[in-house]
Amino acid sequence: MSNLEEDLIRATLRGLSRSVVLWLVSKKPRSGYEVTKELKRLTGRRFHAGVVYPILYELEKKRYIVGRWTRKGWRRVRYYSVTKKVTGMIETLRELFEMPVREALKDLLGEGGQGER
Repeated sequence: MSNLEEDLIRATLRGLSRSVVLWLVSKKPRSGYEVTKELKRLTGRRFHAGVVYPILYELEKKRYIVGRWTRKGWRRVRYYSVTKKVTGMIETLRELFEMPVREALKDLLGEGGQGER
């Protein structure tokens, strides 16, 4: 993969990461570690804690999510969940990706006949 391709992929993921983290936490309360693992599962790329945790802290500071400490065995784990402020935001994000962005992504991925090679 060329540097240009790698830079494009990295920029795309960086641009979507806040929205994806917010969406992941809206599905169920998650720890930062769980968010990191889920991002890797979804993208196939490793997200460093130095990327994920600042996003979680930013979203918490803006009161989009709230973190609560929980005991898990002998250690404490912070689980993040969305606030009521986010309920409408998730729906707005969903609508944003409905059309025409969804069609553009399908074309980019080669689905639906238009972008197939």
